[in-house]
Amino acid sequence: METTRDNVPALRQEAGSLAMKNRGPSSGEFLTFRLGAEEYGIDILKVQEIRSYEPPTRIANAPDFIKGVVNLRGVIVPIVDLRLKLGCPSAEYNSFTVVIVLNVRNRVVGAVVDSVSDVLELNRDAIRPAPELNSTSVDTSFITGIGTVNDRMLILMDIEGLMSSSDMGLMDSLTV
Repeated sequence: METTRDNVPALRQEAGSLAMKNRGPSSGEFLTFRLGAEEYGIDILKVQEIRSYEPPTRIANAPDFIKGVVNLRGVIVPIVDLRLKLGCPSAEYNSFTVVIVLNVRNRVVGAVVDSVSDVLELNRDAIRPAPELNSTSVDTSFITGIGTVNDRMLILMDIEGLMSSSDMGLMDSLTV
């Protein structure tokens, strides 16, 4: 396919999909956010919007990391606290706490993070493979790579894989 100004977004999406199938790091644009002292990056194409945090309506018997649901313009959106899901120390909700509204497998899901930093474009040279840890207590399956920008290190995540994992219970893993 010839690269033109009109088809660049489609090419980026196609390249991102191929990289995720191969589980290797890929270049592209990433929304960066903080969870505690760590900085993470997710594919910008999965982000629908960023909203200030508002306490969701709690769902009975839901896991601790599922904070509840909110009504977003008529759509009931489950809210996941990524700090709790990823085992980070709990932090207080403050004016910097935001919800990243994601479109994952054609389903809208909210992810609570400490703050959003910026959008960065990383080329393949700035991304290293995810470390392989031989520990059963550390799940690195959702880490696609480590990005470096100047003196910053970003943990690049497969947010679609994380949100559609079976322990989340948010969606059928066969949904496309």
